[in-house]
Amino acid sequence: MEILLNLRQVMFISLYLCACVAMCESFLYSVPEEKKSGSLVANVLKDLRMDAKELSARRARLVSKSSKQYFQLDPHSGDVTVKDKIDRESLCGQNEPCVLLSEIVLEKPLQLHRIEVQVEDVNDNSPKFSKNQFLLEIPEQTPVDIRFPLERAEDSDKGKNAVQNYTLSPNEHFRLDVQSHSDGSKHAELVLEKPLDREENPQISLILSAVDGGIPKRTGTAQIIIDVLDNNDNLPQFPQLEYKVKLKENSPLDTLVTKVEATDRDFGSNAHITYYFSQVSENVLRLFKLNKHIGELTVTGTIDYEESSNYVMKIRATDGGGLSAHCKVIVEIEDENDNAPEITITSITSPLPEDSSPDTVVALFSVTDVDSGDSGRTACTTEVNLPFVLKPTENNYYQLVTQQPLDREKASEYNITITATDRGSPRLTSTRILHVEVSDVNDNPPVFEKPFYEMQLRENNIPGLLIGFVHAVDLDTAQNAKVTYSLLPGKVNDGPTSSYISINSETGNLYAIRSLDYEEVQDFQVTVRAVDSGSPPLSSEVPIRVQVVDENDNAPFILYPLQNGTSPLD
Repeated sequence: MEILLNLRQVMFISLYLCACVAMCESFLYSVPEEKKSGSLVANVLKDLRMDAKELSARRARLVSKSSKQYFQLDPHSGDVTVKDKIDRESLCGQNEPCVLLSEIVLEKPLQLHRIEVQVEDVNDNSPKFSKNQFLLEIPEQTPVDIRFPLERAEDSDKGKNAVQNYTLSPNEHFRLDVQSHSDGSKHAELVLEKPLDREENPQISLILSAVDGGIPKRTGTAQIIIDVLDNNDNLPQFPQLEYKVKLKENSPLDTLVTKVEATDRDFGSNAHITYYFSQVSENVLRLFKLNKHIGELTVTGTIDYEESSNYVMKIRATDGGGLSAHCKVIVEIEDENDNAPEITITSITSPLPEDSSPDTVVALFSVTDVDSGDSGRTACTTEVNLPFVLKPTENNYYQLVTQQPLDREKASEYNITITATDRGSPRLTSTRILHVEVSDVNDNPPVFEKPFYEMQLRENNIPGLLIGFVHAVDLDTAQNAKVTYSLLPGKVNDGPTSSYISINSETGNLYAIRSLDYEEVQDFQVTVRAVDSGSPPLSSEVPIRVQVVDENDNAPFILYPLQNGTSPLD
């Protein structure tokens, strides 16, 4: 304990010196996402100004600043390689740059070097619209050069791999104008070039395509259906073009986020305003609901700060004549401590053979918590009095292994509860139930209901007569429990047993093959074998004694004196 305390004091002093006098250097590297495990990121020997021998002697190791170790350091070569394939979109979402922080720890003397690895985007996502079809209602006689903002396609990639251009199918009424924003994003506007005439063409169908800048390029499409309406000369108007609101994560369902309201100077149906989402992502549609009649924006899903810290959405106000105005709503999410540990099952073996040896791995899983500090530190337990035990491994992985032999005939399945608890205050807990079935092995032979059988058969019987039956039970299942019966070779009065009796291999019924004579055979014994269909098959045997019952089928015979008067010796 004293040595450990001294080591901690030394590390604290070293870290303090690093922070105060800038003794520690920072190295910046980059790696494309989706690289396979083992791919080289960089060699740090040159940056550390040391050779491989010194690096190994100083027990260099790489420590991740996040809950998951994405890279690994070879202390003998200085190579930093990818440990697990990285998905930039799931790791950083739309945040840019996407940087993973690690530290190289050197001992004797203790040094820390900060490693920043920027994850570069690759074009692995296609542009996608929130819907396959969009409806626009445009009045006839609408002046040319009027613009209609179109749905923006979402692309999880960044930079040149994000949406770079939009195209429109050829038509005589509209052209497409692609607008660029300061953040590099683009959106398309439909520009009317030729006046619409409802009587000539009441509906127009167009195909809008979003193209990214990757190699090869990826494309997403949506259909735009334009209904041409009667004339309406006043657009709806919002009192402000942008609304900024704050919302706590985990806000209850139906929580009011904000309310937007537009006015229209027209009358009747042309002044009736309906509100719609415009140019929003699938996440917005999943988490928020817009009341199309009164413009209230409410919560319909679970708001998670760790998933996204803000949401930007456009809202379209459309009057009864089909004219529209737009405003932007920016919802900023406020963070709370709300994440329980997460149990991720990597693999599970089910069914598990009942003859599995101790320490057989049943399941492999990991426990993570996206919170920080004690709230992100976890412990994992399982139930007692089960033939399984948990073994922790590296990087918060656990193995569930057998600790004693299994017996399917006693327990054919187990529901094992895994409990993970963090050290936050209050502590948060997660559980997972692993369902493990025990598969059968052929470890039980068939067992006859009796240790021996006695049966009777009257002489002069009809061939094929049922004498009786035997029955054996096998505690195994399926093919291992399927029993067939057979007679073992034997003799009756110097003749084979099979010439006197037969057995049905499936039912165990015994039949007389021929008519018997008590004066020749009073009883005989046969042996029946029961064999299951397992591999290898198991069997058992049982003796059967068959008694022949006498009938009065012989008349008396007078031996002396003989009726013909002769001597019996003549």
